[in-house]
Amino acid sequence: MALVLAVSTAALLGRSWNACDVGVNNAANSGFLLWLFLPGLWTVLLLTWLTTGTLLGHRPRLHAPALTVTLLAVAWCALSIFWEGATTPPCPGGAPPWWPGFIPAPGF
Repeated sequence: MALVLAVSTAALLGRSWNACDVGVNNAANSGFLLWLFLPGLWTVLLLTWLTTGTLLGHRPRLHAPALTVTLLAVAWCALSIFWEGATTPPCPGGAPPWWPGFIPAPGF
């Protein structure tokens, strides 16, 4: 679960950077995403998964929803930290043109 969420977050971030022309170029951005962002986020999500699971103990009704909400919140915060669409001219609204309007952009 943590790896799938980390890869999805990195893909979404890379796609938004590409649409908004953020960074040096695609090669530099993909190097950062592949070698730094993805392993770092995967580690954080895995530790969050283990910590939340340990704190909840044997409460099966709370276990799955709490893990899901916690992992999604951590992934959203990681995406928000690196989301730079608001500072680029092609994305004046802070989000790429393909971003759905009913979901708030991750930049705080």
